[in-house]
Amino acid sequence: MNKAKLKSYAPQARKDFIAAVEARAHSLGLSEIGGTLDIAPSEKKGDVTLIAGQAWPAKVHDQRQRLIKRMKKEGFGQTVEAVAYTWFNRFAALRYMEIHDYLDHGYRVLSSRKGGLPEIIAHATDVAGNLQGLNASQIADMKLAGNQDGELYRLLLVAQCNALSKAMPFLFEHIDDESELLLPGNLERTDSVVAKLVESIAEEDWSEVEIIGWLYQFYISEKKDAVIGKVVKSEDIPAATQLFTPNWIVQYLVQNSVGRLWLMANPGSTLKIQWKYYIEPAEQTPEVQAQLDALIQTRMSEDGGSLNPETITMLDPACGSGHILVEGYEVLKAIYLERGYQARAIPRLILEKNLFGLDIDDRAAQMAGFALMMKARADDRRLLDSPIKLNVLSLQESKGLELDEFDSHLKPFGISRALLASLIDTFAHAKTFGSLIQIPEALDNGLSTLTAGLGKAMQSGDVFAQAAAQDLLPLVKQAMALAMKFDAVVANPPYMGSQYFDGPLKRMVEENFKLAKGDLYACFIVRNLALTKPGALVGMITIPNWMFLSTFESTRHWLFDEATIETFSHNGRGVFGSDFGSCAFTYRHNALPEYKGGYKRLFEHQGSVASVEELNGRFHDAIPFEASSDGFRR
Repeated sequence: MNKAKLKSYAPQARKDFIAAVEARAHSLGLSEIGGTLDIAPSEKKGDVTLIAGQAWPAKVHDQRQRLIKRMKKEGFGQTVEAVAYTWFNRFAALRYMEIHDYLDHGYRVLSSRKGGLPEIIAHATDVAGNLQGLNASQIADMKLAGNQDGELYRLLLVAQCNALSKAMPFLFEHIDDESELLLPGNLERTDSVVAKLVESIAEEDWSEVEIIGWLYQFYISEKKDAVIGKVVKSEDIPAATQLFTPNWIVQYLVQNSVGRLWLMANPGSTLKIQWKYYIEPAEQTPEVQAQLDALIQTRMSEDGGSLNPETITMLDPACGSGHILVEGYEVLKAIYLERGYQARAIPRLILEKNLFGLDIDDRAAQMAGFALMMKARADDRRLLDSPIKLNVLSLQESKGLELDEFDSHLKPFGISRALLASLIDTFAHAKTFGSLIQIPEALDNGLSTLTAGLGKAMQSGDVFAQAAAQDLLPLVKQAMALAMKFDAVVANPPYMGSQYFDGPLKRMVEENFKLAKGDLYACFIVRNLALTKPGALVGMITIPNWMFLSTFESTRHWLFDEATIETFSHNGRGVFGSDFGSCAFTYRHNALPEYKGGYKRLFEHQGSVASVEELNGRFHDAIPFEASSDGFRR
């Protein structure tokens, strides 16, 4: 994969997509002047909508009203940027799918193997019979006209996205909204954002779904540079805190968490031969080994005495574009195959039962879900024929939800005001706090009541009750995920020093994570353990200052008191570039002070910088040394 090419393309693509969406908004009579939304007059007449004297289809009137409402709420610039990001994600997804021949009609949507206009335009009449929502005779007439390729392409693109909405609604929502309205124009031209996407990235670079993560990382890179070093606003936290994790680090983390759980329960397994980043546990004292055996026996007893692959749960609480989840898929697939499951049954089981991802960035969660779906589609060609209950969520906020209104509409369905208040209060700052949110006990106990009540409201309530239930269902779903206890939590957490916290974040961290308040990532060291079952494993990559600085002394003491470090790779500089170092480690939700963990140091001189590839090689060459919590205390 040519990452240098991706790094030069994606930041410019962000500018191009924003410019194209903004131009489309201007053509609809919407702009920003001096920070104020400027709205040109419009009028609906029969089957047309007139905007500043220009005629548009009638349905544009209602779409435009929804768009204006959103711009008034979020701001013109933020709306344009969000829609541009969504279309970039959709086009990247379509490009990946057309190259891998995952589109049912068999034609490319963004390009042509022979050059020239996209194949879907050249074969528009054939495609019209394959994609729902298209008028075959209209498509044939437009094709014959010879001068309507732009509008024809627009209709085909929207129909293609709608066809994919059944399998991937998180990315290809049924398009009849402001995102359709702001779909850039002139996409059939050779200088369009679509043409640049096709030309800028070689086809071979799309061979692995990992490209989605790198595109995401580079797409937000310039915004990241712009917000670093400042108090970070909620909407800028994703750009300020995210770093893409190199593949070998991800393999190490997942193989030594999910993989280690399986090997403990199945000591005769041969899977560790294919898990090349697995660190063989040191020989323990009989007392420590007996404690480990008891932990795994307790977990196995939950499944009737044998660890059932279908019950293994793994969470990435800050999943970004899904790189860690994709590797989780690989490890779990190997586990299912070893247990003898039919190959075609495995992808759906993993996506629906095993893997969970949370993030505060809607667009990142879109790409994480897409990456998982593509990984599974490679193993099951019929996967996209029916919906998948994917467990990848973008955390949503409850700001703007009025308790009195919800109480009046939902009281008849057995939902108490106190329960509603707790749900709304818990997620008031969800886009800032993310997975650090802890579900109050009373809310946790009431989630089944909420679910049942909202279900009744959806089935038999009036239009207001149904709308209220629809608004609250995403909050209930994310509350259920955050209240779960997992077998493994694996994360590259957000990085932000406490000096950059805004007021609400500073207060929340002070109240709930005081012993780790120096940085967001340290808060996640604590939070991730709370998200696991006793005996479960956490895998993380972080910057290494928590290992040494007095600021994190309480974090270190807490870790030795509550958990056991089982493996550790001190990487030095290079994983995240030359600016700062990193360490990757796994720790167990049980304190075994005498447990001897396996540690690797991948550098000789403090401050030296190595490439990701060099560090990968050093990981295999380094001989682990052993250390215990008791040893570190001394």
